[in-house]
Amino acid sequence: MDCASVFGQREFFIRRMHSLTGVIPVGGFLVFHLLTNASILDGVSTFQYRVDQIHDLGDFTILLLEWPFIFLPILFHAIIGTMIVCRGMRNVADYPYTGNVRYTLQRWTGVIAFLFILWHVFHVHGWLRTEWWIEHVARPLGGAQFEYKHDLAAITTAKAVWASWWMAAWYALGTLCCVYHFANGLWTTGITWGVWISPHAQRWANVPCAAIGLVLAAIALGSLYGLATLP
Repeated sequence: MDCASVFGQREFFIRRMHSLTGVIPVGGFLVFHLLTNASILDGVSTFQYRVDQIHDLGDFTILLLEWPFIFLPILFHAIIGTMIVCRGMRNVADYPYTGNVRYTLQRWTGVIAFLFILWHVFHVHGWLRTEWWIEHVARPLGGAQFEYKHDLAAITTAKAVWASWWMAAWYALGTLCCVYHFANGLWTTGITWGVWISPHAQRWANVPCAAIGLVLAAIALGSLYGLATLP
């Protein structure tokens, strides 16, 4: 049975919610997260200040913001996206035209991005914030490496990301997959929602979407460079 047939009569609605959550709130959080990390280029004190602004909201408030506005939309987008990947035809080797290459890259970067996000949240925060879980499960398995208190945010982030060359490479690959999936997803979302319909409009829409992708990629790699060059 087609793995997407479970959509049933609600497929039209589900697909539009899938495209919408990829932009709002998931895409918005991606931009915010990359910009926060990029503040390391302005120095350790600036990065720590940005981190403190977030965590000063309090653990309970952060929990209320994370799950309904970040984690649940990411899970919804990823699960529906996985079902779409199962349904899609992977024939780029037979038809290597630009649209098909972009379609294939969109699907595979989505899969890689989701795996990276799952791992990244565990690596940095350990998934769950309870003390028992962090001390007895997350940290023994190499997770929960981030500590924002006592001016440790930049130091613990740098140690976690640059623990080895393959760790840094995985962060670079994961963030670039997230950026490509978001930037190209903006273009496909515009088609899905009827913002640019004609072939001419779609060609012109490539320009701002590509520009957004290049800027975010530069910000992401700049963050990694900033963490690598901490004094």
